Amino acid sequence: MKSMRIVGSWIAAVMLAAGAAQALSLNGMFTEGAVLQQRVPVPVWGTAEPGEEVVVTFAGATRRARASDGGCWMVRLPAMRASSEPRSLTVTGKAPDSKIEIAGVLVGEVWICSGQSNMQWTLGASEGGTNAAAEAKDPLLRLYKVPMVKADAPQCAVTSQWTSCEFTNSIGFSGVAFYFGRELRTLRGVPVGLVQTAWGGTPAESWTPRPILEGHADLKAILDDHAKAVADFSQPKADENYAKALVAWSNATAKAKAETRELPQRPRRAEPPADSPKRPCCLYNAMIHPLVPYAIRGAIWYQGESNSGRAKQYETLFPVMIGSWRQAWGQGDFPFLFVQIAPHNGMVPEIREAQLVSWMKTPKTAMAVIADVGEEKDIHPKKKEPVGKRLALAAQAVAYGEDLVHSGPLFRVMTVHGNRAIVEFSHAGSGLVAAEGGLKDFTLAAAGSTNFVPAQAVIERGRVVVTSPEVAVPGAVRYGWSNWFVGSLFNREGLPATPFRTDRPR
Repeated sequence: MKSMRIVGSWIAAVMLAAGAAQALSLNGMFTEGAVLQQRVPVPVWGTAEPGEEVVVTFAGATRRARASDGGCWMVRLPAMRASSEPRSLTVTGKAPDSKIEIAGVLVGEVWICSGQSNMQWTLGASEGGTNAAAEAKDPLLRLYKVPMVKADAPQCAVTSQWTSCEFTNSIGFSGVAFYFGRELRTLRGVPVGLVQTAWGGTPAESWTPRPILEGHADLKAILDDHAKAVADFSQPKADENYAKALVAWSNATAKAKAETRELPQRPRRAEPPADSPKRPCCLYNAMIHPLVPYAIRGAIWYQGESNSGRAKQYETLFPVMIGSWRQAWGQGDFPFLFVQIAPHNGMVPEIREAQLVSWMKTPKTAMAVIADVGEEKDIHPKKKEPVGKRLALAAQAVAYGEDLVHSGPLFRVMTVHGNRAIVEFSHAGSGLVAAEGGLKDFTLAAAGSTNFVPAQAVIERGRVVVTSPEVAVPGAVRYGWSNWFVGSLFNREGLPATPFRTDRPR
């Protein structure tokens, strides 16, 4: 029933837009240089005069449709093999001069690249990114950047342009997406299309359809809380608080300079919640809904920072959001690959655990762990290449069925022998290894205690043995259970273990 509501909202939005402009048109995803998804039926859609017959031709295939009373039409091209041959897609209507032709269309692999600022983070601002952009001359890697807009009702129109991957186009594109796409081009050898749709500082509920939140007992509170925030907001009061915060910041900055300490961050002016990109559903409406049902292979996602204070809720919200996208696209459980938030002094370990839980309970997903590339005082790690490559590795396994190690070690079970806690892992690949300097950031609590103390950890026969002179009978082990740490446990394939706690509440 929820799926029908999402599809229904798409049809209603298309009909509403079509009522104002009946001229023959294509959805804005179909521009010169587009990449169409291989091996699946390909929806092509747009608007026309009510009742007008529309003919779509591409790669020797022709399909016809008649525009509805609301002026919307759609055809589905047959599944095609990948092709690097630039070809034209044509759409014709009833008038002799009613014709649209888009040239340079390829067939390959199409991926949605979404999330908040770490997905939005440009290649040019990433470590080594300028050099990578200078070397980016691949006409078979195509980029499409969705404009950053927000809306309270589902939209059907998107206005952007497919571009080829070269310096001027890639340097301002998502660094994570670029490295992911570049790796896929090497691994798959077919054209790749990347669709960037990301907005910094936004929570997962902004990317989730309203009917889904309304229909979920545990998530409807998000809508209620937002409605209350809108009702309670006062612009004069917000301005007054901002002025006070500026004075306090100015004084603190002067003192920090005098004492040669780190300067405090400048306060931000509070934005009206009714117009915030953080408000529920608004980015799904404006930056995801208009893309549906463009044929895709899957999605990559880098987000979670803005939900870190609500980690338990995220365990429900994130899988629900994934499911809502899958329902909307109607392609089944397409691969959804995401990044676990890097360690950072402002990110609680529970949000990484919530992402781990989401992976465990959501089919056809994978989680790229980046515990080794975080930055203590910067929520935006500059090393984006390892992130993109690990997502591409996950794609090889989840999307393309390759039998390979695509995850770092994952806690499986703990047993106790005397004063030794023995931890076993899945996804150990060809064996466990420690970073230079040995294993760190393991803590241990005695049976029946919640007091965790620093512990020694060593690898023995493919397992990690954890001990502490302060703990005679171990009860629980934690690894990386803090805001900031640097991963020290890997498999031999070079993939870091996800942080964990054996005492997770059930």
